Amino acid sequence: MFIDMHMHEKTYSKDSFLSLDEIVQIAKEKGLGAVCITDHDSMGLKEAAKEYTAKTGFPVFVGIEYYSLQGDIVAFGIEEYPKERVSAQEFIDLVKAQGGVCFAAHPFRNNRRGLEEHLREVKGLDGLEVLNGSTSVEACQKAAEYAMDLGLFTLGSSDCHVPEKVGVCATWFPDTVQTMEEFLKAFREGQMRPAYYADGSYHVIEVKEYRRTPLAAFT
Repeated sequence: MFIDMHMHEKTYSKDSFLSLDEIVQIAKEKGLGAVCITDHDSMGLKEAAKEYTAKTGFPVFVGIEYYSLQGDIVAFGIEEYPKERVSAQEFIDLVKAQGGVCFAAHPFRNNRRGLEEHLREVKGLDGLEVLNGSTSVEACQKAAEYAMDLGLFTLGSSDCHVPEKVGVCATWFPDTVQTMEEFLKAFREGQMRPAYYADGSYHVIEVKEYRRTPLAAFT
């Protein structure tokens, strides 16, 4: 099963041009089995997404892309989050206290929104986004190197804000997940793999062979 782990819907991410219907339509066309809405510092779409899933049967998991003082972190499985910026470690600790999971988004993107070298300082991250459809190949490869060095799960996401980016990168899960509980359980098991979309299908990447993969396909 392929899931896009990091997407922005226009209701609560004001820099997005995508409605939930549009996201799901394109996701289905590309063969995604679920999508994750991770709006900027908001989980406002949570109830609407729950209703949408109940009505359509297509899983929509709502998390958050939280802008910590050191950079962006995506989290799932939480009910509360800070309404002001706090340190990356404080946010991770809050996620863990609620039984949630989290990963560093685009850690080496050149816009000062990634954790960068702070990855070596913080404790409690579950994974790293090593494929991000809105980030350079070089930055993604560096993230993959850090994931291997730090022993973190590896994930792929589109980080989409426009239709043409929906599903360009995603994460392969070994089993089908339909509920948030199943999603969180599978995430914690850490058997996911990053993948990119090319030539009408998804291609799973083994991170140890990252540099021999034609990643230019998603840029």
